[in-house]
Amino acid sequence: MVLELGPTIAQKVFEGEGGSYYSWSSAELPILGQAKVGGGKLVLQPLGLALAHYSDSSKIGIVVEGKGRVGFIFPNASEEKVVEFEEGDLIAVPFGSVSWWLNSGGFKLMIVFLGDTSKASIPGTFTYFYLAGSNSIFTGFSTEFVSRACDLNEDETNKVVKSQSGVLIIKLKEVANMPQPSKADRQQLIYNIEAALPDVNVRNGGQAAVVSSSRFPFLEEVGLCANYVRLYANAMCAPHYVSDSAVQVIYIVKGSGYVQVVGVGGERVLDTTVKAGYLFVVPSFFVVSTIAGDEGMEWFSVTKTKRPCFNYLVGHASVWNALSPEIIQASLNLTPDEAEVFNSKMSKNSIIIPAPM
Repeated sequence: MVLELGPTIAQKVFEGEGGSYYSWSSAELPILGQAKVGGGKLVLQPLGLALAHYSDSSKIGIVVEGKGRVGFIFPNASEEKVVEFEEGDLIAVPFGSVSWWLNSGGFKLMIVFLGDTSKASIPGTFTYFYLAGSNSIFTGFSTEFVSRACDLNEDETNKVVKSQSGVLIIKLKEVANMPQPSKADRQQLIYNIEAALPDVNVRNGGQAAVVSSSRFPFLEEVGLCANYVRLYANAMCAPHYVSDSAVQVIYIVKGSGYVQVVGVGGERVLDTTVKAGYLFVVPSFFVVSTIAGDEGMEWFSVTKTKRPCFNYLVGHASVWNALSPEIIQASLNLTPDEAEVFNSKMSKNSIIIPAPM
């Protein structure tokens, strides 16, 4: 059976004056359903508002472009939290939480969401339930049910249920009267990847940062972990896998490059070029490696674990470096001198390898 991992671009689900929403579908990419991960992309034009909704999936959003505002009501909470966000911000969205999203700036806003769909109605796909709009939950109930529940007369009920003819995303006339953001809540709910000290920083190679709940405590609420890698021109991210069986879903944020994934029996299951906007999946224990193109490449990934353990197959931190010389010789059928050359050269590298001189 051919294992289709991607890469694919998101398909447009909705477009209106205020913006659009795109989704990676498990129908188009079955590995999403099999691995129970998903992805979506929200694009809001200036004054665009994504109507209040909740979802059946937990996810992490990364602000790829622009700035805006989000309001949250979390499960078992009675107060709305409103925060401002900007490019490079990570935003954790627990499943079942109610949120709305607003482009309060003058330019396009783009947010990419990656997450866990193991509890979703359709594994591999984020499903949304809207509190307002022509496809809202209220529209599904009869007038009698809404009237009695809200203590409204028939005219008032029709006004509440039918006045908003927009769907999913609308465009406001102004934002001056919208809820104002809280700087204190931002510290709790937002983590900026640009401000993070990288775990790895290689001259002429790039940086890598793992963002778990130890750095961003609110990630405990979604049970996920984020990883951000920036490769300079023609640099390489060494082959690696997640040793606690977590699946990786990877989105190319900027630039382009080349990716290979190797799975069971040493079979190369993905061997292709990727560019900004592409998404692909790395199954449990499969090994992935990337090489950036001439313009460099940046990618954002989410793993279905709170604290992933990445094992690298080359470099000073690799599993080979921990093996005894005799095991290396026997395993690779090398002479002692050949094994020493292999180990000494390979061990000089970091997990990010600069372009050849």
